[in-house]
Amino acid sequence: MVSYAQGIESLNQSLSELSDINVSFEFFPPRTEQMEQTLWKSVERLAPLKPAYMSVTYGANSGERDRTHDVVKRIQSETGIAAVPHLTCVDAGKKELIQIAKDYWQSGIRRIVALRGDLPAGTEKTEMYASDLVALLKDVADFDISVAAYPEKHPEAPNAQFDLLNLKRKAEAGATQAISQFFFDAEVFLRFRDRAAAAGIDLDIVPGILPVTNYQTLKRFAGFTNVHVPSWLHKMYDGLEKDDQTTRNLLGASIAMDTVKVLAKEGIRDFHFYTLNRSELSYAICHLLGVRAQNG
Repeated sequence: MVSYAQGIESLNQSLSELSDINVSFEFFPPRTEQMEQTLWKSVERLAPLKPAYMSVTYGANSGERDRTHDVVKRIQSETGIAAVPHLTCVDAGKKELIQIAKDYWQSGIRRIVALRGDLPAGTEKTEMYASDLVALLKDVADFDISVAAYPEKHPEAPNAQFDLLNLKRKAEAGATQAISQFFFDAEVFLRFRDRAAAAGIDLDIVPGILPVTNYQTLKRFAGFTNVHVPSWLHKMYDGLEKDDQTTRNLLGASIAMDTVKVLAKEGIRDFHFYTLNRSELSYAICHLLGVRAQNG
């Protein structure tokens, strides 16, 4: 019991001494007026934390793509925070991608999250992959490019080594940062980081943190992203009523805080939060990390 208490004390003490934490936040384009109000309240709440950037996901249909463009440009112009669009290549030709990239550059956008995107149903191959998109973007302009990384391997990858080589191709094409898929075991991320370094992958690998506010949504996400949900997490949410959002939020914040404490103790200084367009849990975790609102 004493050694456990000392471990907690050590984690909290090391956390209190942090001074160089960088955070970023991810949002998705709203589909309704109510969702839009929630999004902009969250942006307004999180912007004073001066994140490195705010990213916006990219849908597979033209209507959602347009909403992504609009949200990105509004974040950039109204908050002064660097806005970062996601861009996928599975559903767009090279000419269209080049035009989108040029439009972003002319709008002052300097970073892009480059992704292959989900394959349409019945499709097994695509002409372009994320590494091809990275190379295309670097040909258009000198973007800072983030890509995806999968600590538990991409669902379509035959094995972990194949997936790691794919990440290396993205780095060699010009990416400078990788954002990890969410996870619930800090050791999974740390082992992945070490394996990437051993493979000579020259990328800043940033852990993606998902504060869980809806357990059913989590199970759905985990199901198609190859993320292991540990048995202890199932048990934590077992028996919670659907309308007990307050308790679910407290649990979600506690779980995510434990994860970032361990990662920070291990030298991680950059964190990317999947906000799901909500600000409360991400704001609380940032406060724990010593990230405070700044005026001006």
